Amino acid sequence: MTKIAFIFPGQGSQTVGMGQEFVENTAESKAFYENADKALGFELSKLMLTGPVEELTLTYHAQPALLTTGVMVAEKLRAAGITPDYAAGHSLGEYGALVIAGVLSFEDAVTIVHKRGLYMNEAVPAGQGAMAAILGMELNALHEVTEKVTAAGDAVQVANVNCPGQIVISGTKEGVEKASVAAKEAGAKRAIPLVVSGPFHSELMRPSSEKLRATLGGIVLSAPQIPVIGNVRADELQDVSAIQHELVEQVYSTVQWEASIREMIAKGVDVFIECGPGKVLSGLVKKIDRSVATYCVYDESSLEALLEASKEWTINA
Repeated sequence: MTKIAFIFPGQGSQTVGMGQEFVENTAESKAFYENADKALGFELSKLMLTGPVEELTLTYHAQPALLTTGVMVAEKLRAAGITPDYAAGHSLGEYGALVIAGVLSFEDAVTIVHKRGLYMNEAVPAGQGAMAAILGMELNALHEVTEKVTAAGDAVQVANVNCPGQIVISGTKEGVEKASVAAKEAGAKRAIPLVVSGPFHSELMRPSSEKLRATLGGIVLSAPQIPVIGNVRADELQDVSAIQHELVEQVYSTVQWEASIREMIAKGVDVFIECGPGKVLSGLVKKIDRSVATYCVYDESSLEALLEASKEWTINA
């Protein structure tokens, strides 16, 4: 039997025009964008559909934008008879997974991730933090590099373990620069600075996590209706208290994406559907295990391609 996971992208996948075909062609899809505007009190949908890109890319706009598009796409899939056995998301994408699993309402989730973006933006002044992708280096060796640089006075740590050969580091500008040089000296193939507005998934984000904890305290969460695999420990989030703890801890902890995908594959998932703009997560999944099938759904043609492929699946038998 085919087992399906819906996966939701994180920051960096946002694009001007995201979800436009669906919004123009379907009242239900348009309603998601309208409901996001109502929940937030400003025209997020206008930024999503027409830009400018500089405004859409701001952390506190990109996060609710990606959540809105991802959940809208996932609901289109469910309406077409494609239902997930598991869900997961990369960083902020985890909130999309929780909405699909029935843990959070869409309106609560879009409000939370907007505030999450504001808190993260406030935690470290622009220009003081940085991130970089380290390619072609083993995790343990990179940990040694970041720990040495941090011990010398410039904080840096592993932020995302994305797939074999791709790990992201995060910290102070100086820490990331020094760790990037040291990583290449230790054998890394490349160190690529990322265009980001802050040192996400690093200890520098702890102040934002405490604000997020307070925000989550005022939100009603429900037990998940389908399994959600969390970022921090790459295991199933089974109850409300575990989910609350995960969302707070996730802000300053490493995203264990490779381990999360491997956990779902071990549980029998053989089809991964990326819900929302871009193909980043699908690419990572293929680098983790080429034997599984991956699909990206972000417009009418990609949806049609998925539905055609699904005719060969045995679903929920």
